[in-house]
Amino acid sequence: MPKHDAISPLAKTVIFTIPGKPQGKSRPRFGQKCVYTDKKTTDYEKTVKLLYRHAAGLTTFPDKAPIRIDIRAYYPIPKRTSKIQRTAMCLGKQLPTKRPDLDNVSKIILDALNGIAYHDDAQIAILTASKLYADEPHVTVTVQEIT
Repeated sequence: MPKHDAISPLAKTVIFTIPGKPQGKSRPRFGQKCVYTDKKTTDYEKTVKLLYRHAAGLTTFPDKAPIRIDIRAYYPIPKRTSKIQRTAMCLGKQLPTKRPDLDNVSKIILDALNGIAYHDDAQIAILTASKLYADEPHVTVTVQEIT
């Protein structure tokens, strides 16, 4: 897995990697007296926060500064895949169309970074997200101030 946990001193950019299969934000659960988020989702959000803090330290982007976020979700290549298909998947010629949905993968990461990487998610002016294949599943997140 590539090492992308760094902050660029020139262009206020933080890049970090979340190891493991991409996870989407689950729907809220309704109890008898409250609405709650399931443990799997809250644990993943905590992991995202820790990895961001490790990559960026205590650095946050300025309030009201426009932010660009790029999310690349790398899904595992199925075990029963031919060499030709595996090559096509690794080159990005064949893309995943399986769950979790890309909007839910983005949502869990954006919610985790809200109030930590940026003051408010309204600051996100550009959001790009993509689903790709890799031998080792992971998610790479780039947070950058637009100047």
